[in-house]
Amino acid sequence: MTTQTGGRPQSLDAVIVGAGFAGLYQLHLLRDRLGLKARVLETGDGVGGTWYWNRYPGARCDSESHSYRYFFSRELHESWDYSERYPGQEEIRAYLNHVADTLALRPDIQLSTRVTAAAWDEAARRWTVTTEAGERFSCRWLITAVGCLSSANVPAIPGLEDFRGEWHHTGRWPHEGVDFAGKRVGQVGTGSTGIQAVPVIAETAQTLTVFQRTANYSVPARNGPLNEQRKQEWRDNFEEVRKLVRSTPNAHPFRISTDKAMDQDAETRRARYEKAWEVGGLRFRAVFHDLLLSKAANDTAAEFLKGKIREIVKDPETAAVLSDIDHPYAAKRPPIDTNYFDTFNKDHVDVVDVRADPIRRIVPEGIELESGKVHELDVIVFATGFDAMTGPLLSIDFQGADGRRLKDDWAAGPKTWVGVAIPGYPNLFTVTGPGSPSVLANMIVPIEQHVEWIADCIETMEREGVDRIEATPAAAEAWMSHVNDAANATLLPQAGHSWYLGANVPGKPRVFMPYAGGMVRFRQICDAVAARGYEGFAMGAPADPAAPPPPVLAELTGPDAPPLPGAPAGAKTSLIEAPGV
Repeated sequence: MTTQTGGRPQSLDAVIVGAGFAGLYQLHLLRDRLGLKARVLETGDGVGGTWYWNRYPGARCDSESHSYRYFFSRELHESWDYSERYPGQEEIRAYLNHVADTLALRPDIQLSTRVTAAAWDEAARRWTVTTEAGERFSCRWLITAVGCLSSANVPAIPGLEDFRGEWHHTGRWPHEGVDFAGKRVGQVGTGSTGIQAVPVIAETAQTLTVFQRTANYSVPARNGPLNEQRKQEWRDNFEEVRKLVRSTPNAHPFRISTDKAMDQDAETRRARYEKAWEVGGLRFRAVFHDLLLSKAANDTAAEFLKGKIREIVKDPETAAVLSDIDHPYAAKRPPIDTNYFDTFNKDHVDVVDVRADPIRRIVPEGIELESGKVHELDVIVFATGFDAMTGPLLSIDFQGADGRRLKDDWAAGPKTWVGVAIPGYPNLFTVTGPGSPSVLANMIVPIEQHVEWIADCIETMEREGVDRIEATPAAAEAWMSHVNDAANATLLPQAGHSWYLGANVPGKPRVFMPYAGGMVRFRQICDAVAARGYEGFAMGAPADPAAPPPPVLAELTGPDAPPLPGAPAGAKTSLIEAPGV
């Protein structure tokens, strides 16, 4: 599959950037349902998206396996079984390869192809997409399926180039793996990724020193193999599971309790937390409705979890460092783990509080702190996360209408209309972009919803002979204001160092990026936008900068909004169902 690197670009109906969950399904719908000539351009040399790159020790999904899969096809669902409650990276990647083969998608996927630029041609009403190798593609529809967590954030610590050992970022792990046997390892970062990696690295490393800036909560995953009976239950109950994940605010296969923490006496509350701790996983988040709505309620969960850390970790000083948590529980992405805190009971594992003694620089021998102390290391692991949500999009030089550039338009923070369209960039759709529930939900469900909505929109445009669709500036302004309001109705913004706000990347605008209003509310809004003739969009001509905000948003989120789909008759509606995780 080749294209010219000069002259006329290859003509397609649609280009999809990325071959993960979103890109594969988008290709299937555009090619096999709409009959369009579509191609996926993928940087890696295999399909899998995030799961192609994330091969670090302990890499595992935090959504339960019976919900971390496509739901658009019962036949596809029944053709695959995961082996564990929480699937690991290799198994998820194998599943996505199975999907690519089952749906015969590979002929229209071009691997080892990095998209570097895309420019809109107003006269032709087409995008020209350029790759790192100089290939060019012309398309009517451009869809980014680049993922929210695919742009690795390597901290700019002075001296890294002088380090004599080897260093790796968890998001760009060597495919051949890393041998830690007999080596002194330093890990920087204790988010979800770091918490997964620590116990596995500690199994073989001579020493492991964890450099912790922000102490974190974590709940045991209680991961384990699935027996044949359980696998058969998931196959037999496909429709029930699909309805469940599409009816919960965070798209997980369990409902958040309607009980409030502060309505319980202390003994009852603790008993509920103990039971949820034993069940494990993200279900702990669902034990009470108000954990992310009430600071008093959250404090009860936070103190319970800090107490568990102090119970597990035997050394009081180490326990104090690990439990010195400065944000509400689940205001950052809530990790789940397998033996994370227990690992610090091993003699060769230590934690360094770099909030008290920050990292000054990296020296040839290892990491030097502000105090002057040097930790001698053979390997440094950066578990420092990603330039989330906006980073993957801004790594491409998007040039929209009138020569505008996305990096300039988003200099103060991203703006989208319902998370899928950007004013000034016609015929460009983003899957789980900023303003989407995305990372606050079980990602597969918002991905399917976005992909299906985009396909329906393109089908409508094709059927009606409309060659241009663009979000209006007022729609994007109104949506991002609503995204901000939804976040502020929760405790989520109180974690000021969260990557939800972009705070892990120096210089990045501090804007809450995902939509915290819940997946059910989001689906309701998107469906209404489409049903009302794609309100908030201009079709066939450039968007009018003076166009008013679309009324659909106020009608569905205001005080007189109708109940959410599936809500009991007479149920009081609200902006927030119960925040996702």
